[in-house]
Amino acid sequence: MILNMEFQWEGVMPAVTTKFTKEGELDIPAFLKNLQAQISAGVAGLILGGTLGESSVLESHEKKLLVEAAVKTAAGKIPVILNISEGSLRTALEQVELAEKWGASGLMMLPPMRYKSDFRETVHWFRTLAHHTSLPVMIYNNPVDYKTKITLEMFGELVSCENIQAVKESTRDVTNITRMINRFGTRFKILCGVDTLALEALCLGADGWVAGLVCAFPEETIQLYNLVKSGNLEAATKLYRWFMPLLEMDIHPKLVQYIKLAESFTGIGTEYVREPRLPITGEERERIISIIQNALAKRPTRMEEINK
Repeated sequence: MILNMEFQWEGVMPAVTTKFTKEGELDIPAFLKNLQAQISAGVAGLILGGTLGESSVLESHEKKLLVEAAVKTAAGKIPVILNISEGSLRTALEQVELAEKWGASGLMMLPPMRYKSDFRETVHWFRTLAHHTSLPVMIYNNPVDYKTKITLEMFGELVSCENIQAVKESTRDVTNITRMINRFGTRFKILCGVDTLALEALCLGADGWVAGLVCAFPEETIQLYNLVKSGNLEAATKLYRWFMPLLEMDIHPKLVQYIKLAESFTGIGTEYVREPRLPITGEERERIISIIQNALAKRPTRMEEINK
């Protein structure tokens, strides 16, 4: 078990998908195959049970199986982070305790689900959860999908919580990165949470990238991150332009179905989802497959191709 693991909130951290069988049960072998591909590509951590992980349809015992399998596969080389996204504080506190017990080395936390909390309620939520664990915490700031925006003033109230160390920045306003840095300096690590803004966010000072399409294209995602961080923006931009039609799948309501379909085409996943989600069909399916196949046909395979 990896408890209180010291790690940096930086690099590429995939929001990994949860693999299911055709019958809707956990597919641990497929899950592990994808994790191995991520680790081999050089990801900095594994985030389980997020939106892409279909957290809303996972039961607690299933999260346990996923965390324990990921911890064993990571073998202490990279952290395993569990997302906490609950409707009640009581349940969220239970999940925090269980995550630590199962061996998670960090937590990603959303504000209350299904209720738009106000300033006082939001600060109380995160402060209570953070004080309930010794694990490092990354706050997930996504008002577009989850309605509650964690403002600069809220972060100001949370500075005293030492284990709140990072933010997954998904406001889709890249200027928020500059605002955070101007206000707090390096107090909070910033990880881009929107694939279509990754290059811009990294150029503006984001420390890392919680990525979605990395689930299907781990090597290209790592390569893009490394190119930006090494200052090779010309090559990074070229790779980003190839990647963009795929990255746009990350900002669609059916991102889970789209990215899982992409995983099936790259051989490191299946497209099975759990209801209420259903696999895409008809014209929509043909359109997404066309995007994937076009990207694969033009897929850069060597650094020399990107640098041409």
